[in-house]
Amino acid sequence: MAARIAEGLRLTAADRIADIGCGTGLFAREVTKAVRPTHPVLCADPSEAMLRQIGTPPPPGLMPVLASAENIADGDVELPQGQLDAMWLKESVHHLPDPARTLRGLAARLAPGGRLLVVMLPASIRYPLFNAALTRFEELQPDPADIVGHLESAGMKAELTHVEHELRIDRDRYFGMVRARYMSLLSTFSDDEIEKGIEEMSAAHPEPVLVFPDRFAFVLGEAEKPRGGGE
Repeated sequence: MAARIAEGLRLTAADRIADIGCGTGLFAREVTKAVRPTHPVLCADPSEAMLRQIGTPPPPGLMPVLASAENIADGDVELPQGQLDAMWLKESVHHLPDPARTLRGLAARLAPGGRLLVVMLPASIRYPLFNAALTRFEELQPDPADIVGHLESAGMKAELTHVEHELRIDRDRYFGMVRARYMSLLSTFSDDEIEKGIEEMSAAHPEPVLVFPDRFAFVLGEAEKPRGGGE
């Protein structure tokens, strides 16, 4: 995934980069190893507990910042390098109360020619979850096509592509992940509902290893570059 993010954003060592909603910095860490940027990667997240897991002090090349996507978009946080050349949001856009406004604000923090990548699950998924979870996911998940529209409304050139991998996970391990509510969606279900859901999953999937596609939408927005004097 880190390699896909770096490739999608066409990252170079000279880029000023931010991971918005970085969590524990997993992807920022891997991108930094691959790209070796000159400037530290800004790792922004509203959870202090998540940011602490990046390390104290943080690893070289990472700069944790306690801030939400809205804080960055609204200019509440001073960017160390002034503007950014590239930023990404991975599986966090569905948490934004007003994605159009926030994405517009984030786009405004980009330098000319800057890139903004939204990595998200598609509008429907084929995970081996119980039916109520799959239905609720479709009710809550933003449509990637709408994110394209938001970036275009922010004055960016936007495109949508998809990346798919095959996952193979031990059945009992996956059920344990569901009990631990590995997806934020699952936090909307009670313990009893989760257990009933796992009973449903057990009946539908007796096989010891679950095999299913993990598909992501990559929505890339690019800010306009300034026109040269001879154009």
